[in-house]
Amino acid sequence: MSVGSVGDEVRAGQAAPQQSLGTAAARNLASTTKSAPQMQEITSRWLLRTLPWVQVQGGTYRVNRRLSYSVGDGRVTFVQTGERVTVIPAELGELSALRGYDDPDALAELAARCRQRAYAPGEVIATRGENSDRVYLLAHGKVEQIGEGPYGDEAVLGVLADGAHFGDACLLSAEATWEWTARAATACTVLELTRADVLNLAERADSLAGHLAELAALPHQRTNTYGEAAIDLSAGHVGEALVPHTYVDYDASPREYELSVAQTVLKVHTRVADLYNQPMNQTEQQLRLTVEALRERQEHELVNNKEFGLLANCDYGQRLQPHDGVPGPDDMDELLSRRRGSKMFLAHPRAIAAFGRELNKRGLAAETVDLDGTRIMTWRGVPIYPCNKIPVSDARTTSIICLRTGEKDQGVIGLHQTGLPDEIEPGMSCRFMGIDEQALISYLVTAYYSAAVLVPDALGVLENVEVSRWR
Repeated sequence: MSVGSVGDEVRAGQAAPQQSLGTAAARNLASTTKSAPQMQEITSRWLLRTLPWVQVQGGTYRVNRRLSYSVGDGRVTFVQTGERVTVIPAELGELSALRGYDDPDALAELAARCRQRAYAPGEVIATRGENSDRVYLLAHGKVEQIGEGPYGDEAVLGVLADGAHFGDACLLSAEATWEWTARAATACTVLELTRADVLNLAERADSLAGHLAELAALPHQRTNTYGEAAIDLSAGHVGEALVPHTYVDYDASPREYELSVAQTVLKVHTRVADLYNQPMNQTEQQLRLTVEALRERQEHELVNNKEFGLLANCDYGQRLQPHDGVPGPDDMDELLSRRRGSKMFLAHPRAIAAFGRELNKRGLAAETVDLDGTRIMTWRGVPIYPCNKIPVSDARTTSIICLRTGEKDQGVIGLHQTGLPDEIEPGMSCRFMGIDEQALISYLVTAYYSAAVLVPDALGVLENVEVSRWR
């Protein structure tokens, strides 16, 4: 066969004979360059990195506070069945007039007497200066508190949202009046409980009548603007004025935070640990990724845990609603104004993006700072740290958290205990549990942690922030 005929065969589609060693075969004799095992779940975890951690030697941290008088300003929970909304009877105990009242039958009848009403956006629910004769329970929507500005103009004093209530002073006094006008900012679903209904039931329920009479007879508690028992002082006097006597009363039942725990049992086969430890130690890599997962869960719990999480432990007086749904500069300023010495914001990355869009609309630009090689957006000099552990609801709303941190500043602190047996990181241990009959080595990996809010104004939350509005 001639050379020309061989070329004709190749051109006809037949493969030429292999003339060198293929890569697949060569790889069998070559060592590869490989990375350590990667993990997409790992995030920056700014909350764990920036939160001051306090050593809790006894496993429990007690927050002693000055005595405060509770005024029943919690939120009310509802049950929705189709278009019908009802209040959970026990939740009526959040009203100041019913705080501490626990007769289930009477509360159930009061809940049944609540009448559902709907208000359109812009509709007035209650008018400032008029007599108050009913309690409003806000099941869904936003209500603006309208008052008079310094020059007689209309001013928005605040915004109420789902779970709020107002007007319960009328249950104790027939002379109660509205101090501000309540106006629906969005479509609202409201339950109304009238003073007449409550008094009518009190005529038949001696326990309710006695409870209301006891509250009405209590003397007015002298408090400061934060609800704490007042300290009598005298200033600016001359001569031999009588100096008042006083003492600082303490909360008789201070809150205690027990360290929470996150655990898992890591299993590694002895054959893997014995034969496949080069060039990377298999046990070390397994443990490294397990620790990363535990730290991610720890930060999630610090934000979302119902017992000690930041979102659940924010005082209701420190919860704000955005004036326009989206997080604007005015809302962030209001959040900052509620506390001294704010050290950080925490926000979902989508909330940070939404805030950036609002700044762009107004022609503003946020400053940035370099923190550990990362450019972080700030507002009024306070860093806004991204935290994907803050949930985004199905309605595409989320929350922005503002913190004052540190034990000396009466802020928010992290709690842990160091010096644990077999400790591998502060507050985290890895303990050998033995080898079972299947030749599996077991290690118990444990993290102990919690968080404490030392005073209520150390923590604030901007709730129901819209993150998907683009206009």
